[in-house]
Amino acid sequence: MIKTTMFKVLYGVSMVRYFVIFTMLLISTVSVKAETGGLKSLETTDPGQIWSAVGRLTLDGGRGFCTASLIATDIILTAAHCLYDKETGIQYGTEDFEFQAGWRNGRAEAFRKVKSVLAHPKYSFQSLNTVEKVSQDIAVVLLEEPIRSENIKPFIVAPLPRRGDGVAVVSYAMGRKDVPSIQSLCEVRAEQDEVLLLTCDVDYGASGAPVFVMSDGTAVIVSLISAMTWLGDEKLSLGVALQETLNEFAHLVRRYEMPAPSISSSD
Repeated sequence: MIKTTMFKVLYGVSMVRYFVIFTMLLISTVSVKAETGGLKSLETTDPGQIWSAVGRLTLDGGRGFCTASLIATDIILTAAHCLYDKETGIQYGTEDFEFQAGWRNGRAEAFRKVKSVLAHPKYSFQSLNTVEKVSQDIAVVLLEEPIRSENIKPFIVAPLPRRGDGVAVVSYAMGRKDVPSIQSLCEVRAEQDEVLLLTCDVDYGASGAPVFVMSDGTAVIVSLISAMTWLGDEKLSLGVALQETLNEFAHLVRRYEMPAPSISSSD
């Protein structure tokens, strides 16, 4: 368990930084190889093929982006705060989003417009940053058309990993907005109240990035990145525990005529 005193450091309003990249950062950054901090660039098609269901969700008509992943042929998963304008707190319209599956060096495996979005029903963008808010920082997005491709397979959402388990993160971020990168050597440092403390190296733009474990040779999603924070001089990331959180509003997903994502059962 994480001690309460640690939470004061990790989740204070001045400490939790969301990763939405807006106009200034997008204009000022260029695509570079991610070779530091344990990150490996997925610049070629073959090594990155398994990750083609991870893509960029562009915001505000392309002036910003988050990372998102396909969990059904027509549903993507991302962070709830990505749905909102950081300055006004107003939710973007569906016309402001586009999902670019497997985006790499100016090309995508598939482009899809968005039909509807649904954040966790208890999530409030305007509220103070707390552990509870991070645990609710999850959204599902219904695409206008399904993605049916042999190269783009939706990921399964799996149970929470244990403390000390190794995980991997695939993301786009500042300085590597045109090429996805993977960090496969990070771990779960701690977990409390459906929030994971991870050693994964993330940056602005990685909001919504899927956190994976390998199960029988298959990558399954166990969390998504919500924020980054610091413990002393160590930069850490905060992840949302997905399985139980998705189950909390699965009935709302169906009410909005969005087919339920694939969620594996706990052992």
